Amino acid sequence: MPVRSPGAPHRSLPAVQFAESPEVRSALSWFSRNLAWINEQQVRITEIPAPPFQEAARASLIKSLLQESGLEVQIDQTGNVIAELPGAIENDGKNAPGANDKEIVMLTAHLDTVFPAGTNVKVRRDGERMSAPGISDNGTGLAALVAIARAVREAQIKPRRTILFVADVGEEGEGNLRGMRALVDTYRSRLKAAVVLDGSGTDHVTTKALASRRLEVLITGPGGHSWSDFGMPNPINALVRGSIRFINTKVPTNPRTTFNLGQIEGGTSVNSIPYDAKLKVDIRSESEDELGKLESALRESISAGTRDEMESARDRSKGKLDWKIDVLGTRPGGELSPNSPLLAALRAADEYVRNQSRIERSSTDANIPLANGIEAISIGAGGIGGGAHSLQEWYVPTGREMGLKRALLTLLGISGIAEEKSK
Repeated sequence: MPVRSPGAPHRSLPAVQFAESPEVRSALSWFSRNLAWINEQQVRITEIPAPPFQEAARASLIKSLLQESGLEVQIDQTGNVIAELPGAIENDGKNAPGANDKEIVMLTAHLDTVFPAGTNVKVRRDGERMSAPGISDNGTGLAALVAIARAVREAQIKPRRTILFVADVGEEGEGNLRGMRALVDTYRSRLKAAVVLDGSGTDHVTTKALASRRLEVLITGPGGHSWSDFGMPNPINALVRGSIRFINTKVPTNPRTTFNLGQIEGGTSVNSIPYDAKLKVDIRSESEDELGKLESALRESISAGTRDEMESARDRSKGKLDWKIDVLGTRPGGELSPNSPLLAALRAADEYVRNQSRIERSSTDANIPLANGIEAISIGAGGIGGGAHSLQEWYVPTGREMGLKRALLTLLGISGIAEEKSK
């Protein structure tokens, strides 16, 4: 996996120092004064469905909330909501060589959920506990994005590097990180770092991108009637045969490697021999080599399953089975250097809020910048959540304020704060 080498040292002030400036103190206290408002925005956001590839309605709300902070906001061609807080400009508005306004830091949270259209996303309350599909992943991150933007504007903080507050599309499922891919393509030459807000937990920081591939198996045949055409090759039978072979594949624990058979489709009725069968598979590994081996194992298993079904068919005269495997998406791997300025900013923020976090490897929006040699981390936005990707997903805002402060201080630690000119 590519590892970003540390570049020229960035002499940002440690968070424990700049956090004592009047502007930053004002921003930090804004959170405590507005926790109820932040909770309500999380409910509003969650109750707008955002299935994969259908994020527009939720994007419209986020755009409005960011505009209310006084930021210039646009929605790009991919569907990402982008609000810009310009960095300090030197020399009376003229860019000096190496001026920090040429560099960008992004704070992002993904808009989409894993849940299909029609899912009931009405938030249910039981005391402080809020329950709804997507309430934590990523209602928490989006509410934090809006809150941090509002706090920075209310406190009139002026960053050295330009900050983009971004609600991006396509993080979940077959979205294939398309929103983050578009952002990196657009800002690559200026992008210094990305801080991704995903979920609630503050006990970890993702600095290692987990590589993964999403694959779709399709087996096709002539189809027919369950009685009169009995014995004809059956695509579902072939898919079952191949799947049983595949799930018996041995995978290593180190490097950790996993697979999941996530969706199966096929057939038109109980008394029809299907003309097709589909299977969607997710494979992940800490090693690109193991990922390749696992994909090869899937292809070999499906080929063997199709062959076995053809050989066992009583009547092959009415047609044969064909199979193919398409790659629905890939997520590249990568790692953040342990000496990176961004990780130093996160550790300083942890120290300030008295938080301890462990380094983890995961598959998030941070995969794309990390794979391109750009500093990136993914962190939780505070509070306690559970049941992610299930209809029983829940969130409790206990600890939210600490998570918001941690995220803000990390962001400012890498963006820097403009020094006031002496009068």
